[in-house]
Amino acid sequence: MSGIQLKNVSKYYEEGESKVIALDHVSLTVEPGEFVAIIGPSGSGKSTFLSIAGALLQASEGEVILNGTKIAGQTQKELSRIRLKEIGFILQTSNLVPYLTVLDQLLLVKKMSGKVKTADRIFAQDLLKDLGLGKKLQKFPDQLSGGERQRTAIARAFVNDPDIILADEPTASLDTHRAHEVVQLIAKEVKARNKAAIMVTHDERMLTYCDRVYHMEDGKLSPVPHTPAHA
Repeated sequence: MSGIQLKNVSKYYEEGESKVIALDHVSLTVEPGEFVAIIGPSGSGKSTFLSIAGALLQASEGEVILNGTKIAGQTQKELSRIRLKEIGFILQTSNLVPYLTVLDQLLLVKKMSGKVKTADRIFAQDLLKDLGLGKKLQKFPDQLSGGERQRTAIARAFVNDPDIILADEPTASLDTHRAHEVVQLIAKEVKARNKAAIMVTHDERMLTYCDRVYHMEDGKLSPVPHTPAHA
């Protein structure tokens, strides 16, 4: 199946005689077109969860399935390909390259996976226009507002047309107005482009844009009663 599945995933670390449990039998399925949020205190396991979902960290137990492919047993080369082609990451800070224009930020990702074709350039331009950056294509990061930089980062996450979007505290550096704008845009693109998306956040004001919400504490995941704004 498409999307992302975690089945009974645990992650633990040996510390001397004791075992530290970072994730405790977590199961979650997110299908294309779904936007799911995970909330919880610092140190609850959210970052570990996202790293395992993003094929950056291996689970101690359980299965992670991305688009029908089991992550366990894949070579490092294949995992790199999966991260580049099938997963789009949106981080707390935009992490833009200071000497590249807005358009070139996206084309750099395309170059990493091969030659940049005319269709790639058109797709990148259309994506940026869709996110309200049509007049900013040739601007550099220091000429953009914080919200515009984060919107560029969203576009970069979508440019390889990945099936899965993982967002780690995407509003951490933004004021309330910009934060709403950014999460609303992520939700819109997830629906329009039929992606399976997971957002880890401390910002409970942003949950209204999500389809489902889960709470993580002590490495355990539990659903939270939630009515999305578009329901």
